[in-house]
Amino acid sequence: MRPAFHEFVYWMRRYRHTWLGTVVISVLNPLLFLTGIGLGLGRLVDQAGGTTSGFTYLAFFAPGLLAASSMQTAFIEATRPVYEALHTTNTYRATATTPMRPGDILLGHLLFIAFRVLTTSAVFVLVMTAMGASVSRSVILLPLGATLTGLAFATPGAALAARVTGSQQLTTGFRFVIMPLYMFSGTFFSADSLPGFLPQLARLTPLWHGVELCRELSLATATASTVAVHVLYLGALTVAGALFATRSYRLQLSG
Repeated sequence: MRPAFHEFVYWMRRYRHTWLGTVVISVLNPLLFLTGIGLGLGRLVDQAGGTTSGFTYLAFFAPGLLAASSMQTAFIEATRPVYEALHTTNTYRATATTPMRPGDILLGHLLFIAFRVLTTSAVFVLVMTAMGASVSRSVILLPLGATLTGLAFATPGAALAARVTGSQQLTTGFRFVIMPLYMFSGTFFSADSLPGFLPQLARLTPLWHGVELCRELSLATATASTVAVHVLYLGALTVAGALFATRSYRLQLSG
């Protein structure tokens, strides 16, 4: 664990010089969405009697946006920085010449990503609570649920970044995987309202589980069984992605 901590410190030191720019993407953009859609469009949905299970649209939308934003932040932090560390700046290759193993390098970076998602989620939860978008005491667990959601995308993202041969492939992955999930995994509306077989397909996606976990915690509709299903799904994906990423790091950094 100690070598991984050194890698975590490296990413934290880098973050000192870039944190202000990430605030816009990780914090301000979601908060603007929360205000514009949750309050603006939400009032129209509420007046029209939209189906949000008896809750205001703001209360329904806010935890979904939290999960989706966590996915986006984690994927971004786990892909391009990894690709650059392997192919542009070569910082990973320099680190691999030390006693630090590929698994330590990966773990240190994942600790940093978890820190990023946890802190931005905590800020988001404070704002949504101040806006009256949460009705449950379990709202204090929302940053943890959002962080687990983010890690479920960070570990496969790191594995992908270690395998691709060009940065444009990462852009393609974001455009054709992350954005459709953002739109159609229950963030803005219930996945049950999708046509045909799409609701069943949505339930197979990790973001749907992250959205449902955060929403249930926020709206006090969580049960032990549903939380366990979401946590086990996201945890299993995180572990599987980490194993794949570790193998990918070893292949890239060996020799």
